[in-house]
Amino acid sequence: MAKKPNLLFDFGGVIINIDYQRTLDAMGRLHRHGSTIAFTQAAQAELFDLMETGRLTPAEFHQGLRTHYELEATDEELTAAWNAMLLDVPAERLALIAELRAQGYETALLSNTNQIHIEEINQRLHQQYGLQNGIADALDRVFYSQHVGLRKPGEEIFRHALAEMNWKAEETLFIEDSFQHIETARRLGLHTLFLAPPLTLLDALPDALRAFQSSASPLSS
Repeated sequence: MAKKPNLLFDFGGVIINIDYQRTLDAMGRLHRHGSTIAFTQAAQAELFDLMETGRLTPAEFHQGLRTHYELEATDEELTAAWNAMLLDVPAERLALIAELRAQGYETALLSNTNQIHIEEINQRLHQQYGLQNGIADALDRVFYSQHVGLRKPGEEIFRHALAEMNWKAEETLFIEDSFQHIETARRLGLHTLFLAPPLTLLDALPDALRAFQSSASPLSS
């Protein structure tokens, strides 16, 4: 019987729905001229890299937004705008992950994120699903860029997660919606599932798992 792959999940756009434009619009409403911030799924300014690698506190991040983008807002308004991109975590995605774990799949999360988003998402997951430790309760292990001090698409955060889990790259399936991160994973020898919209975890993961177990070649979905 073919070996089950290890499952390494991205968070935003894979488990939780994300709409980056909502944050761009919210930040624009806080600017005196309606300008917005340099943050997208594909690229972002250094301020956001620093926040996502734990080198800024929320207070420093808020002040950076005011200084670099001329935003006129309180900390509470900036937090609300920053969190505007966070949508829902569909119950069926959590159910799928739970079923896979019950079947013996090892699971981990590898996410570029930050203290503000972690706290908001985990509070919602606690309120909605009773998860005491947020998304960490749904997987075997979580690796947040904020805590690791590294971020995707750099290779080192992937190497860190694989080493911590004692996983081999060729036995691991990485599920992600940002292609620059998929490219890094492929260079390192991981199998990949690219969830390009409108694909979702429920649409694509079952087929990807069947393909993994029936083929020795890397997946290129």
